[in-house]
Amino acid sequence: MNRPKLVGITGGIGSGKSTVCKIFEVLGAKVYYADDRAKFLMENDDDLIARVKSIFGDGAYLDNRLNRAAVAEKVFGNRDLLDRLNRIVHPAVKRDFEKWITENLHEKTLLKEAALLVETGSYKELDSLVLVLADEEIRITRILNRDPHRTEEDVRKIISEQLSDKEKSSLADFNIDNNGDKSLIHQVVNVHNELIVT
Repeated sequence: MNRPKLVGITGGIGSGKSTVCKIFEVLGAKVYYADDRAKFLMENDDDLIARVKSIFGDGAYLDNRLNRAAVAEKVFGNRDLLDRLNRIVHPAVKRDFEKWITENLHEKTLLKEAALLVETGSYKELDSLVLVLADEEIRITRILNRDPHRTEEDVRKIISEQLSDKEKSSLADFNIDNNGDKSLIHQVVNVHNELIVT
């Protein structure tokens, strides 16, 4: 049996990746949410939990739940710690994604949603890449409305650590404009139809 076509959905924080994926799901596509799965694995994969504790200490967990605030505080602005965390989390997510693919071999197309598909180079393992675009100020407003615990300074720092839309756009097979002045549903339907046909 041939494996399904693997399509990446990416974009900067606040661009609307999740909204785009929900539309794809309404159209019948199956989506693997890499960032959500990473959070799940960090609380349910014993090997990964042990590795996280080896970096951050036992205080990384409270009542068997990841102490996100403590871990985020330590990695925020500390490139070395963030890189160490990514080096253990990304392989675990990759294994989990491959397992998910084998469970869905009957599908023609599978989608993987992740913020850092380009930054990590994992987009190279996929057949197509869809980039969700939105202007920076619009993204900042969305994030501040969605995540009241973040400050504008926090958001701008996260954005500065991600590749620019221009850099990612040159690698994408499809661009979806989510600034609000074009129909998001119409754009997603068009991309979905192209993915199904090709």
